[in-house]
Amino acid sequence: MIRKNIQILRESIENKCKEIGRDPAEITLIAVSKFKPVEDILEAFNAGLTNFGENKAQELRDKAEKIIENLTWHFIGHLQTNKVKYVIKAAEFIHSVDSLKLAKEIEKKAATIGKVQKILLEINTSGEETKFGLRDKNEIYEIAEYCEKSENLDLRGLMTMAPFTDNRETIRESFLTLRKLKDEINGDGFKLEHLSMGMTNDYLIAIEEGATMLRIGTAIFGARNYT
Repeated sequence: MIRKNIQILRESIENKCKEIGRDPAEITLIAVSKFKPVEDILEAFNAGLTNFGENKAQELRDKAEKIIENLTWHFIGHLQTNKVKYVIKAAEFIHSVDSLKLAKEIEKKAATIGKVQKILLEINTSGEETKFGLRDKNEIYEIAEYCEKSENLDLRGLMTMAPFTDNRETIRESFLTLRKLKDEINGDGFKLEHLSMGMTNDYLIAIEEGATMLRIGTAIFGARNYT
């Protein structure tokens, strides 16, 4: 079932890219594997996926220790400073940097293992109080400038979560806001590459608005059991 789901998803992404004149190779499909067993991850890997996303720090650490296959791990959940130590070794990308304090802790922990950590800034584009993410533009620039001077941080892009709604234009506005912010930041001399946006319910809109990383779980692995 996982292999079939991946095939359907890839075809959907390719068709959307063809429709709007984008190259599917520009888009990284990240399989969100939180709460899913190692067996499911390996099934997805054997079906051709190499990028996997985890939301919980210890879960990422534990899975990365068990899986010897050459996966690229993305940490995509809210990250507390005291849990950076659990993700720093495994995560190729940390998508959810939402404070200068967190950036400094990642820098410190990365330095201890001689690593340059790729990060994305999490931006709250929906205005929802229940969502994490940066809103203040001055703070966003402060962190970006800190990363520029850092020896162990590599700022590669921005991430957001659209509001959970059936209103396609509300979702689109959230993604458009992120793309415009990336363009503005790059216009000021930065070199951000990635827009991490789009999940199972809204990835087609995200592709239309320039997403380079899609974080998709349910469409690959099926519904999660949260018990």
